[in-house]
Amino acid sequence: MSNNLDRDIKEAADMLRNSNFTTAYTGAGISVESGIPPFRGEEGLWNKYDPSYLELNFFLSQPEKSWKVIKQIFYDFFDDAKPNAAHLALAKMEKQGMLSRIITQNIDNLHQEAGSTKVYEFHGNSMKLVCLACSRVFPHGEISLDHLPPHCPDCQGLLKPDFIFFGEAIPQEPLAAAYEAASKSDVFLVIGTTGEVMPANQIPPLAKQNGAKIIEVNPEASNYTSRITDLLLKGKAGEVMTKLEKELFSAPLHDD
Repeated sequence: MSNNLDRDIKEAADMLRNSNFTTAYTGAGISVESGIPPFRGEEGLWNKYDPSYLELNFFLSQPEKSWKVIKQIFYDFFDDAKPNAAHLALAKMEKQGMLSRIITQNIDNLHQEAGSTKVYEFHGNSMKLVCLACSRVFPHGEISLDHLPPHCPDCQGLLKPDFIFFGEAIPQEPLAAAYEAASKSDVFLVIGTTGEVMPANQIPPLAKQNGAKIIEVNPEASNYTSRITDLLLKGKAGEVMTKLEKELFSAPLHDD
């Protein structure tokens, strides 16, 4: 397996070097090595928590109950998460001009903490709270969660995490950026997503239809693997991306 992976890493590096526009498309699997469990699957959070607490109507009608679960999941033990090798590798690729943008389903802010700047968040960002009354946005560290639900210090309106709840629409900016990336990418680097969540899961197939090569990084086959993936780099995101980063930057970036 290691020899095959090494061969596939070299092939992936060649594809990336020859790409004029590369998009990284990331899901929960890229953050597992940072200590953030996925929402779905055997070890997923929805096996431990009732997802109905994150339905918009439930939140609006019973914000205190919803906020107790939100605090446990997103602020009590996610706060200590740090970017891992996969996040750092993508940030380096962007800095070196080899990555045009990141489309992420994650809300953990780890791409930005790693140094990536061209990040479009499909589902929002848990590090910000938004007032449902006056629309002011606050860094979550500025708001005490000792008394729930938290309220806006300006107008006393209800504060909500600035990520997408069940029943909310995807924000227009990341949606437009994702469709644009799918239309112009030469390579789509799909990392740590099973392809189960709509409408986000429609973006890589659209990129494939528009001629992009699909490089997938996952420990196991996903819904994409047999349908659209051109090259599967099988393994944990941090381990695979460390190897890919080494291959990319230990050789010339462009062939003469």
